[in-house]
Amino acid sequence: MATDPMPQFPSGFQWGVSTSAHQIEGAADRRAPSVWDAFTAEPGRVKDGSTAAVACDHYHRYREDVALLAGLGVDAYRFSVSWPRVTSPGGADFYDRLVDELCAAGVRPVPTLFHWDLPLGLDWLRRDTAYRFAEYVTTVADRLGDRVDQWITLNEPAEHTLLGHALGVHAPGKRLLFDALPAAHHQLLAHGLAVGALHASGATSVGIANSHGPTWPASEAEEDRAAADVYDVLLNRLFADPVLLGTYPEGLGDLMPGDVDADLKLIAAPLDFYGVNYYAPTRVGAPQSAPTEFGGVPIPAELPFSLREIEGAPVTDFGWPVVPEALTELLTAFRTRYGDRLPPIVITENGCSYEGVDDQDRIAYLDAHIRALHTALTAGVDVRGYFVWSLMDNFEWAEGYTRRFGLIHVDYATQQRTPKASYNWLRELLRGQR
Repeated sequence: MATDPMPQFPSGFQWGVSTSAHQIEGAADRRAPSVWDAFTAEPGRVKDGSTAAVACDHYHRYREDVALLAGLGVDAYRFSVSWPRVTSPGGADFYDRLVDELCAAGVRPVPTLFHWDLPLGLDWLRRDTAYRFAEYVTTVADRLGDRVDQWITLNEPAEHTLLGHALGVHAPGKRLLFDALPAAHHQLLAHGLAVGALHASGATSVGIANSHGPTWPASEAEEDRAAADVYDVLLNRLFADPVLLGTYPEGLGDLMPGDVDADLKLIAAPLDFYGVNYYAPTRVGAPQSAPTEFGGVPIPAELPFSLREIEGAPVTDFGWPVVPEALTELLTAFRTRYGDRLPPIVITENGCSYEGVDDQDRIAYLDAHIRALHTALTAGVDVRGYFVWSLMDNFEWAEGYTRRFGLIHVDYATQQRTPKASYNWLRELLRGQR
């Protein structure tokens, strides 16, 4: 970890932390089921056999969690709204209570409207789901819009498409490979419809949270570079180009369903900010005869690329490489690629999985990435905020409770919250930024 003082960020820079509904709320008996409830009920789907039925019990303990947010000193809290909860009787009342508590604590609520917990019975392979999403968004905006002015439509549609629909390792567990592309298009259409609905409701700040990272070829060989280009399109451009440029990368538009040109006009609705979730770069090579993996996710040999180790880089407990300078590279490349079409950027997620309450590795990770972010700022990239993933340990999807990303340790047996060393470190950093 650097010993030099942390550089000062501009006045008004937004500091926050992020969570998602399915990963922390629990109270599954107080909402309709989602695709994740069905997925985790299938034996072998989750590493430790767990579910999110209770998770961090945030539904009942949100006042305690908001007090921890206030003690941390963040400006904003990015949480997600559970679509299955809102469409259940009385379900929206929880978000009224949460938003009121945040406002009373002086913490800005930043809801994400979809973070993978699709109501059971809906399907992103069907176009109608996009319109159902827009109806739900209008319901939430009408309920919370008097106290919420900053919104995020979707979280990481790339992962939801790749892991949930192409590879089958996340809900809804479909293994369609490239036949999963309609799910990508319908999520993008849902985003575009939601932007229109939110702005019509009076929202003044609307964005999306897409995951991105530099893609590095395994070598200068033509086959490795070609494989890296394919992966880069799927991770970085499939969801950014339609939103920011109104076009799909070459050839992909022909694979999408419906009137793609008309849909793209909706998808490219102007945004007030663009959310970037960053964790790591990816080393990509030509396909190999055996599957490869990244962070425990198997990449089938029939795909046109394989994933390789980044030699010399330390890794988190999840096996993800720690390369903070790649965040600077990513942001400067985005500014070059999208130019004036790129709205201000907010880092909507950045974090790491490490065990322990005295989590010095997490402190070092966050310190290095915040400095890398400042380097991008000084290079002219318009970045307006930074959100740590995550406020507390939680249900980490197919990994269950085996990964800990939180600034706060959760004892799942007792639900006791214990701020980690990283919580105290971030609190002091934020005090120095005031």
